[in-house]
Amino acid sequence: MTSLFPKTQFNLKSAVFLFSLLLTISSIARGEERANILFIFADDWGWGDLSCHGHPYVKTPNIDRLAAEGTDFHRFTVASGVCSPSRTAVMTGHFPARYNIDGHFAWVPSNAKRNMPDWLDTKAPILPRLLQGAGYATAHFGKWHLANNMIPDSPLPSEYGYDEYGAFNCAGEQIPVHEDSERANAFIEKSHREGKPFFVNLWLHEPHTPFHTVPKYRWRFRDLEETDNIYASVLSHADDRIGEVLDTLDRLGLTENTLVVFSSDNGPARAAGPTKLGLMHDTATGAGYNLAASKGVTGGRKGYKSALFEGGIGVPFIARWPGKIAAGKIDDSSLVSAVDLLPTFCEIAGAELPASYKPDGLSQVEALKGKPSPVRQKPLFWKMASAWPAPMSKPFHWVSYAIVDRNWKLVANMDGSYVELYDIAADPYEKDDRRKNEPEVVEQLLRKLDRWKATLPVKPTGDVFSAERVQ
Repeated sequence: MTSLFPKTQFNLKSAVFLFSLLLTISSIARGEERANILFIFADDWGWGDLSCHGHPYVKTPNIDRLAAEGTDFHRFTVASGVCSPSRTAVMTGHFPARYNIDGHFAWVPSNAKRNMPDWLDTKAPILPRLLQGAGYATAHFGKWHLANNMIPDSPLPSEYGYDEYGAFNCAGEQIPVHEDSERANAFIEKSHREGKPFFVNLWLHEPHTPFHTVPKYRWRFRDLEETDNIYASVLSHADDRIGEVLDTLDRLGLTENTLVVFSSDNGPARAAGPTKLGLMHDTATGAGYNLAASKGVTGGRKGYKSALFEGGIGVPFIARWPGKIAAGKIDDSSLVSAVDLLPTFCEIAGAELPASYKPDGLSQVEALKGKPSPVRQKPLFWKMASAWPAPMSKPFHWVSYAIVDRNWKLVANMDGSYVELYDIAADPYEKDDRRKNEPEVVEQLLRKLDRWKATLPVKPTGDVFSAERVQ
């Protein structure tokens, strides 16, 4: 009689294999093998406005925790000195000038006067939509400003690839600025219950005007002068809300599998001259203190918000991903840009870029993981409408174009009649203008800048105009 043991053994092995395979498939389907992504984007938060960057009185223990548990990148730049174009670069991986978004979105007459669209084209390649297509749950909480609440027929954030959102500076209902972390936590918990990897934009209001203060945080800094007290209090409140979300990741056991990035859309705002402290009203966020309480610092970098010097575009960029990104490290050599975030996040998420997509950025996954970065072959470009000659009250706000290529940075006024050149790797504070010493470098960079300008559209096109334009 034939023994049944070999057959029984085969069946047992087969069952074990099939069970293991099913577990693997189930695990992948629940997103356990793909990292979650939490992108925290502050508004006007200066490079020096962190206690881990040496600020004398601002306290940011939760962001400091990210730096202690992750890597602090000192050569990160955003794609503009102001809000809307900077956010456009994050969303599209393109320089915002490709969409004629060179300034902040305002009401329709202002947008038209500046040759801008009224919102970011919903048909553009959009980061959350790409991640959504790869199986991620996507959400946006906080500031929007890829349109404006004063343009009621502008697309809602949900039309850009978000499963859920709660926002201000957009059409529709404006959420209270301090509800961002509460909503982010609820979404993270929901995604975790459903077993889906998540991508969350947490775009903070702070420290943009108006300054919406809360007594608890004013009391924390009661020994400071009033304007410093206001500024420190709103940053402390924002830092606490970041801490609430980090605590949620810890509580749910998601910290190890979540990439958290903290950055800012541009450098800190500053009043051009003496300004009396008072209240102001914003149509999206309500009443609060005015620009007199804007006390942000740049860590010694030249210029402030609206400038294309490093004080306007060189902002904090701290990334934490336990086991993947080195803890407690400072990276002062990797040249990383906001246009790199789309390809970087897509690579981490396993989201394929469309065949027709031509990114201005490149994936920085290797740099995040601490591997030596090759010399960046793609130059970085900036465009902003700036006054010339520079106003006496804003001596660093004259640059309309800039290019960074390898170690060189060239800045130019609108017609190119005046330029300055810096070895930005050796001179990040832009103190030593090298244009007279390096005329060949100046000529080479101007040629590259001219070639880039030739690729830009003359005017915005597509379904990007409010009905108010034709009234």
